[in-house]
Amino acid sequence: MSGKILVVDDDIDVRSGLQLLLRRQEYEVRTASDGNGALDVCASFDPDLILLDVMMPGRDGFEVCHEIKSCPETRLIPVILVTGLSDKSHRIRGIEAGADDFLNKPIDMTELDARVRSLLRLKSFTDELENAEAVLFSLALAIEARDPYTHGHCARLSEFSAHLGERIGLPDDDITALRRAGIVHDIGKVVVPDAILLKPGPLTADERSAIRKHPAVGERICSPLKSFRTVLGIIRHHHERWDGSGYPDGLRSDAIPLTARVLQIADVYDALTTQRAYRVALAPNDAWKILEEEVDRGWWDGNLVREFREMMKGWSIVGANGNGKRRHANKFANAANSSLTK
Repeated sequence: MSGKILVVDDDIDVRSGLQLLLRRQEYEVRTASDGNGALDVCASFDPDLILLDVMMPGRDGFEVCHEIKSCPETRLIPVILVTGLSDKSHRIRGIEAGADDFLNKPIDMTELDARVRSLLRLKSFTDELENAEAVLFSLALAIEARDPYTHGHCARLSEFSAHLGERIGLPDDDITALRRAGIVHDIGKVVVPDAILLKPGPLTADERSAIRKHPAVGERICSPLKSFRTVLGIIRHHHERWDGSGYPDGLRSDAIPLTARVLQIADVYDALTTQRAYRVALAPNDAWKILEEEVDRGWWDGNLVREFREMMKGWSIVGANGNGKRRHANKFANAANSSLTK
């Protein structure tokens, strides 16, 4: 089994010994002598596994492990804490810092080999999962690119819905689901012909029927990924309406998942305020009027529309070839899909 391993220990003899033993197993090995050095090497080396000494001068192993596990770019890297401390409280502290496993000093080489192999297998499974997600994201963005009017829509929707979710106090897992769903929510449009997707005029009944298949198709495309289990309901139900007149299942009010309702409000606003093949972009005030009218008509969750409008205060609109890019004082990025969207 191959893999890249980072060894972190302030004792040069321990570092050198572990490096020699691991290289004999044909692993690629880098070393660091302290916490700051470990973080620097981690950023450039992108290890598959980290062997991290606990007792080091400056930043100890607990602190370094916590930082690694708190960063989205490194949190999936397995960390083995290497320690001479046998106290239960130190092991608990390591678990709280996010450590995946422990090794006691003096290190037993057979145990080291077994734990390294086990965690490298786990990392390879994680990498496969990330690759599958990357393929879905790439497909979703390729679908978006079919329509020049929707450039940047997925990224904006991902940001808007995640921030609205945070504003109303959704848990972290739901925020992550909203960020993912913002990118892949329309992935089912892969089955919709360009002649329908890009049609500048009204759709026929058959064309509308073809469009309305995309949420269920998108759910089927993403369903094999277990990590997308909280995303599937958003994909399937982001075109439902509060009064039950939406699709594909005609869900009403609270039967529509809250995360789907969050995303659809951002989706509607973005469609209204950006230019589409079938309609010019509206000014924000005009978009809010339409949204409120549609709330009165029974289409959307009125409380979420009001929360979203409050959230959007402080955003400025900068016209950019009709694409309506937005900027926020707190660095959110770019702008706001429509009840009239396809």
